[in-house]
Amino acid sequence: MPRRILILGGTGEARRLAARLAGEKKLYPIVSLAGRTENPAQMPVPVRVGGFGGIDGLRAYLTAERIAAVIDATHPYAAQMSRHAAAACAAEGVPLLALRRQPWKPVAGDRWREVEGVPGALAALGETPRRVFLALGRNEVRAFEAAPWHAYLVRSVDPVEPPLAVPYADYVVARGPFTAEGDLELLRGHRIAVIVAKNSGGPATYGKMEAARALGLEVILLRRPAVPQVPAVETVEEVAHWLETVKAPDA
Repeated sequence: MPRRILILGGTGEARRLAARLAGEKKLYPIVSLAGRTENPAQMPVPVRVGGFGGIDGLRAYLTAERIAAVIDATHPYAAQMSRHAAAACAAEGVPLLALRRQPWKPVAGDRWREVEGVPGALAALGETPRRVFLALGRNEVRAFEAAPWHAYLVRSVDPVEPPLAVPYADYVVARGPFTAEGDLELLRGHRIAVIVAKNSGGPATYGKMEAARALGLEVILLRRPAVPQVPAVETVEEVAHWLETVKAPDA
């Protein structure tokens, strides 16, 4: 029987991993999505949507579905899911591997400021009105209603409904990857003065960082949350090689 592999997804890496494993006859990959995105990208393997019900729920799922291994390919800011995966896999003796992007590193010309979460970003923006590009999730941008004196440009995969309760806000619904050229045009067109973003890492959304550097804009970055120290790799191929060593659960 094929070994059942649970991929905790929601990232481009998870999609690429699913595509890489889809043709493996000895593997049966399943992608789990949190369900926060209304129209997730299509997957070439079976998909489950929704939470597990905490650590105990995930433990029960691993046992019931006879999962041979778990790949944590969640977003770098999905720390709670990573913690739950580490605890559940340790308790059930299921091998766990994280597929993690390295964070972006500043280079000459970058004007970055790291802050603790959305409250830190709000404080960093200050009380002088500014034109702000919010490159965050649609649920996180809601907190910026607390600073209605700024003018916001919000880019998200799904529409922000209802719109923010602020006097000035524009919206762009789009899914990456984004280019530096396209983001440069976007920032210039909306006369953006500052960007608020996550240090997501990877090339798909790095365009805005290159554009900010070219324009000399300040970037307020939400600091990455701490995640469990588990075996981790950076590429899909490394995951595929690791899976060759994983055995199916005992009958």
